[in-house]
Amino acid sequence: MQQADLIIIGAGPGGYETAVKAAQAGLKTVIVEQGRLGGTCLNVGCIPTKCFCKNAELLSELSEAEQLGINGLSHSGINMQKVVERKNEVVNTLVSGIEALLKSPNITRISGKAKFVNAKTIEVPEAKNAKGEPTETQYTAPNIIIATGSVTKFLPIEGKDLPKVLTSTEMLDLTEVPRRLAVIGGGVIGMEFASIFNAFGSEVTVLEYCKEILPNFDSDISKRLKASLKAKGINIINNAAVNGIRDNGDSYSVSYQLKEQPESVEADIVLMAVGRAANTQSLNLADIGIETDRRGIITDDHFRTNVEGIYAIGDVNGKCQLAHAASFQGQHVLNVILGKTDNIRLDIMPAAVFTNPEAATVGLTADYCKANGINVKAHKSFFRANGKALAMNESDGMVKILTDDLDRIIGCHLYGPHSADLIQEVAALMNKDATIADLADIVHAHPTLGEVILNAAHA
Repeated sequence: MQQADLIIIGAGPGGYETAVKAAQAGLKTVIVEQGRLGGTCLNVGCIPTKCFCKNAELLSELSEAEQLGINGLSHSGINMQKVVERKNEVVNTLVSGIEALLKSPNITRISGKAKFVNAKTIEVPEAKNAKGEPTETQYTAPNIIIATGSVTKFLPIEGKDLPKVLTSTEMLDLTEVPRRLAVIGGGVIGMEFASIFNAFGSEVTVLEYCKEILPNFDSDISKRLKASLKAKGINIINNAAVNGIRDNGDSYSVSYQLKEQPESVEADIVLMAVGRAANTQSLNLADIGIETDRRGIITDDHFRTNVEGIYAIGDVNGKCQLAHAASFQGQHVLNVILGKTDNIRLDIMPAAVFTNPEAATVGLTADYCKANGINVKAHKSFFRANGKALAMNESDGMVKILTDDLDRIIGCHLYGPHSADLIQEVAALMNKDATIADLADIVHAHPTLGEVILNAAHA
């Protein structure tokens, strides 16, 4: 049995970044990963989908070439084999970078599936070291961080196991563009793939159970983004309760209820994008008394479980399924272990969806404030009045900043070009409890997209 100061189970963003910081702080750290380094985000999530987004963006720009006075530019299709090859190259480059980071003398990297023996000990049957050689199978430490991430959810419906009902993972390895794509779920994953494959040339239908797409976003943004995506040709059906998938031989029929009426849509590929569930099945949590609920492992505000010395970060605790949330939760846990304080504001968590156009959000939504009796004022501006956006031929978009009775910024929501980048300015100000007047007094360069944020402050 090998003794360590810290064991981390899972080498996604939360796990590997925490391991590197722990090693730099002098902790003897063991990190265990059953799959590829980088977890879901790097291998089959955030990064590969952004590679596809780049292809979709370029196709969209080519379609606008004549409008911009450029003749002779067109495309006759997309080579999905090369698209996938490039995606794999990007992923492999980043995985190699993580491998290099984890070669620190204070880090022991183990490949295999971990389970708890007791509250201080894990076992990794058939464990292998970084060289792929068999190694010790039991490890013990006073502190253990669970960072095992999440797995794809499936609706419990007939046909969910059919061969062309895919998750986001399989979608990233498609070598042909489906003629018709049905997306079950209008959340972040569903809408990103809908936007991507719409640009690739698929006939896309999105079936969402809720009354709006992106149900966690401000409804004002969701509605406007929905209209924008529908104008690009994506068929979005809300209030659709999917109840089955049937194989017709040459296509699939996806059945759903809409206002109590049976409906169906035909598709060649079906994407199941109804969310993700905490990945805890193989950890043996019940035997050591770790409490869980339907979202995942239960933790306090410092990500401590009910068992002393065991923490849970990232998707597995069900608090916030974002890669950067896992990274900062891990940093906070390490500070707790080291007895350090920090000023990380985990209640201020920016998020983005990389549709075309993008959308982003941070803080409270107007819907939440209304439901909870919080007085807010909305400050809006539009990309159509922004010189840079017009020059880019991307004038579709809006900014909505929310302030409280003290004029403090408590939320920001936007859709439009580069929303994922623009949101960070407001997130930074919110971390310092800035007011709308503070934002209005900050000089912004001209002409930039950032001026849409400034104009909202003056609204």
